[in-house]
Amino acid sequence: MTDKQIGDKVKAHYKSGTYLGKIVEDRGDKYLIEVLAVMKHPMQGDLHNPNQTEGVFFHERKALAFHEKMNVKKPAVHPFDEEIPDYTTSLQEAVQKYKDTLLNGDTPYHKEALLALERLEMAYFK
Repeated sequence: MTDKQIGDKVKAHYKSGTYLGKIVEDRGDKYLIEVLAVMKHPMQGDLHNPNQTEGVFFHERKALAFHEKMNVKKPAVHPFDEEIPDYTTSLQEAVQKYKDTLLNGDTPYHKEALLALERLEMAYFK
């Protein structure tokens, strides 16, 4: 039983990011979602060892691209009734919000994550 249909606008949590998009396909326990905007940029670093830099592989995680598709478990998909913002503007805002959070911390994790995010920012907006 579902209240979501193909074409519905949704907010979806995927990996460590949050995206706005539309449902493209129902795949049983998941929806295929087309990305239209970024609400929360994915966290940098090792998701299994959050806030750590020593002895872990520090991943640089990009946000999903405009029109990229993602398979999202149905419980992580929520209706979204507002207007979906421009992708580039939403990505800039998500990056800035994450940067602001990282700038408020003074740990090795915050510094490493900020460097990774700044590299991504240069690639996104060059």
